[in-house]
Amino acid sequence: MLVHEIINNGREEDIAIVDEGRQITYRALKQGIKKYRNHLYELGIRQGDCVGIFSRNSAEFIYTYFAAASLGAINVPINFQLSTREAAYILQNAGVEHLLTYEPLTFDEPINATQHDIATFGDKICAEAPELPADFDENNPCVIIYTSGTTGNPKGAILSHKNLVCNTRQCEVFKCHSKCRVLCVLPMYHCFEWTCAVLNTFYRGAAAHVMRVFKPKDMVDMVREQEITDIIAVPSIFKLVTGLAKPEDFKSVRFFMSGGTTLPDKIVDEFKAKFGAPIAEGYGLSEASPAVFLTTHGKERQGSCGQLLADEEVRLVDEDGKEVAQGEVGEVLVRGGQVMLGYWDNPQATKEALDAEGWLHTGDVGKVDADGYYYIVNRIKEMIISMGENIYPREVEEVVYKFKGIKDAAVIGVDDKLRGQVGACFFEIQDGATVDTRELKKFLQKNLALYKIPREFHQLKEIPRTSTGKIAKRKILEDYLARKGL
Repeated sequence: MLVHEIINNGREEDIAIVDEGRQITYRALKQGIKKYRNHLYELGIRQGDCVGIFSRNSAEFIYTYFAAASLGAINVPINFQLSTREAAYILQNAGVEHLLTYEPLTFDEPINATQHDIATFGDKICAEAPELPADFDENNPCVIIYTSGTTGNPKGAILSHKNLVCNTRQCEVFKCHSKCRVLCVLPMYHCFEWTCAVLNTFYRGAAAHVMRVFKPKDMVDMVREQEITDIIAVPSIFKLVTGLAKPEDFKSVRFFMSGGTTLPDKIVDEFKAKFGAPIAEGYGLSEASPAVFLTTHGKERQGSCGQLLADEEVRLVDEDGKEVAQGEVGEVLVRGGQVMLGYWDNPQATKEALDAEGWLHTGDVGKVDADGYYYIVNRIKEMIISMGENIYPREVEEVVYKFKGIKDAAVIGVDDKLRGQVGACFFEIQDGATVDTRELKKFLQKNLALYKIPREFHQLKEIPRTSTGKIAKRKILEDYLARKGL
């Protein structure tokens, strides 16, 4: 199956998309994609061309993506929150000649890409585009997802039609069905949203309810009024709506899924206390389309990001590449149909991420319990080594979150002449609260080994986050070093 063929699973008379009052059936979705396909072909887009998509969530984004895929072109969705300099790098790196946008962009330097307004594509009647050649198969590239990375320029993870369809099928653990109404609140340029909330919805013949711009109150209203059944979001969104929504607002929801970054226990506890429902957690990365572990609906286990998926293999290994025992921590390696082809025009990075046997080295540290539930402990690069002891920031952060008055927290390794590295704790407090760092330190000393206690504490007015809701640790560290004059 190719990605654009997923929509054939829906019954033509059923609703496929709800977007700002528009109810679009599967029949209308197919017609819209066909119009867009013909238009893109008339623009000169052909098999193998990289096509940029710069758009907020909308039916038009969906039409554009599927239309380009059906021509054999390679989609390059771009984070609409990037600066024009950052967007220009992606366009140039991927060799994009056509940029499909919802609003024109102004670049400081000339780019090779011609911009087109996707909102007008359905207005023009174009000649019928030819079908894909018979030898076009599922191993062809479908999309390049540019990962933010921790250093340097972003890398483009190439995902094939097979990768995306495989990962969509692996989302069967959500138990989504044709009567479900799935909230699409995360940006569609994000791999987690696209696979788990959009492709999976269409694969099951369900309805995707599109939210163009996230606003907490608007989301609560939308869930209540449109009787949403499935919410797939990130921890920061669950945190915001917990304080705003009433239990009756979410009475129609059967499934809550969190991904994109680790889910703090505090958010789960507060959500459960208010709504009486668990939040399932998943783990993945763009290079795996993205899901590696997902929690089966009805089998949630707090703190765990789920279990092994169908048709994948996972190993947890130590620094020497040897598998660790159950309950011990090791780097997560994954092999399966959802693992990327490689990085775009970057053979060295591809070689570092994918070994000769096809294992993707995630750079994340995890462990597994006796029941096969996996737990992500931290990123290898975020792990702090102090006086030879390994410190996992997430473990420390979980305890920090339990201290009264803490709203957000990030523990980051900083250089120390004596110990090599020490932890620095950066935190934001709740409105109207005060936090005494001496009391916070005492609290940590009661709950953690002494070597895990951060040596520095810094209260920030606001903890910065990335566009996908992750705490921006790189930005925090950069600001910290700048203040230190380093």
